[in-house]
Amino acid sequence: MTQPGTMPAMTKEMQDCVDACMTCHTVCEETMSSVMQMGGQAQMQVMRALMDCAETTRMCADMMMRRSPTSAEMCAMCAKACEMCAEACMSMPDDPQMMRCAEACRRCAATCRAMAGATM
Repeated sequence: MTQPGTMPAMTKEMQDCVDACMTCHTVCEETMSSVMQMGGQAQMQVMRALMDCAETTRMCADMMMRRSPTSAEMCAMCAKACEMCAEACMSMPDDPQMMRCAEACRRCAATCRAMAGATM
């Protein structure tokens, strides 16, 4: 039983999801820098996906850490943003940073779907 005013301990699954979100956030931020150096109008769609994913993963991790009652819904949204970002990154399969980002996004999407209670 927890003391009044204290939060229950995070489950391993929750901690794994927070870790995946924070890793994905970091990789998306690094990838944005790489895309900016590439330049060109074609990368704008990729940049939007990276920005959405970076912001969503950070917010999702924050909400889980504070045990927000809406964190399951946020996890579902985060999984969708991560899937979209992975797809965008796959448009440049010859770029190692893009492939690293796609992998981080897929891992985060999987853990978020599990936290949201969706089937994998």
